[in-house]
Amino acid sequence: MAKGLGHAFAVLALTLLTQLGGLAWLAALLLRRAIRLRGLAFLAAYAALWAAALVTAPLFGRVALPCTGADLRSQSLLYCALNRHYVTPALRDLATDLARATAQAYPGTLTITLDAGFPFGPLPLLPHLSHDDGEKLDLALYWAKDGSYLPGRSKSALGYWGYAAGPTQCPRRWTDLRWDMNGLNAALPDWHLDPPRLAFALQWLANDPRTGKILIEPHILQSLGLSHPKIRFQGCRAARHDDHIHLEL
Repeated sequence: MAKGLGHAFAVLALTLLTQLGGLAWLAALLLRRAIRLRGLAFLAAYAALWAAALVTAPLFGRVALPCTGADLRSQSLLYCALNRHYVTPALRDLATDLARATAQAYPGTLTITLDAGFPFGPLPLLPHLSHDDGEKLDLALYWAKDGSYLPGRSKSALGYWGYAAGPTQCPRRWTDLRWDMNGLNAALPDWHLDPPRLAFALQWLANDPRTGKILIEPHILQSLGLSHPKIRFQGCRAARHDDHIHLEL
């Protein structure tokens, strides 16, 4: 009984984390006699499913964002390994065009992607509540140290939770998803935003007709002197957006 519950929990957790991990776990249970090491069986099954997703996801309207690249790349290969880098072709093209335009305006600029979506179906990409259709993508902010741009770098290893300090009118409530992560931020580098690149990227996205909505903290917009009806505050009950940009078609 306990063993069965353990497998059920593993399938559920891996499905929520990677979409395909739960299926790989079940496959590993079937393969464990052929491959004595269950961990090796799981890795083999997961790798096969991961590769198959690259080929079959476009048939269902999703494509993978580049894990590495000169202008656009993932913050961490972990996002790619966990199948969290899939979007619709239209959003991929929008992100690609943004990266190229920003690199043309500011040579050497790397635009960094964070969480996007899973390769198949409407499964939400937890902890995000809206990343379920391939039309949403989180982008890392552009950071600088002592006034010098840091190509492809973020304050935190995953790009999230390394916040740009600024005022907020949101009350502190433990029931909200607005995590401050004070302990983590105290240990992170004292870097600051790169205003020219960030302002260019936000304005470029806002002016592009393919963009539907951009979410970011108001204090960042105020510091950049920007205002546009497409650029909005996500609200006090959602996760903070002064560590990333939320973009959707």
